[in-house]
Amino acid sequence: MDETQSELIKAWLLKAQHDLVAIRKLSEGPEAYLDTAIYHCQQVAEKAIKGFLVYRDQRFEKTHDLRILLELALPYESGFSSLKDAAVLLTPYATEFRYPAILSSLHARSLKKRWKQPKKFWSLCSRFCLRKRTPKRALFRLLLPS
Repeated sequence: MDETQSELIKAWLLKAQHDLVAIRKLSEGPEAYLDTAIYHCQQVAEKAIKGFLVYRDQRFEKTHDLRILLELALPYESGFSSLKDAAVLLTPYATEFRYPAILSSLHARSLKKRWKQPKKFWSLCSRFCLRKRTPKRALFRLLLPS
């Protein structure tokens, strides 16, 4: 793997990690921005899978559909099959809450349940891309610019 590819992988995973932090910050407190937080749930998964695909030298088209991206990743790692339901759940959030709409169905409790899904994507992808045995607390340090 050359330096350019390595940097691109780290960039995808760092962006995904930033989205994870954004979810937490946007969904806390009395003035939570749940519509924005839910969008970032989809973004974590998308960016993490794309980082994994770059790691595997697998080309992908520009898409927000996590199901398509998972299908590309599955030949390299069977563990992605456990995320198929999450991909179905999260894919619509790429667009569903980005534009004005009725948000009555989006509550903090339902977001907290969905919050676990993008974390699973990030954990799986980052472990494979940044050495399978890297402890979680060390992943962030690996992602920081040198």
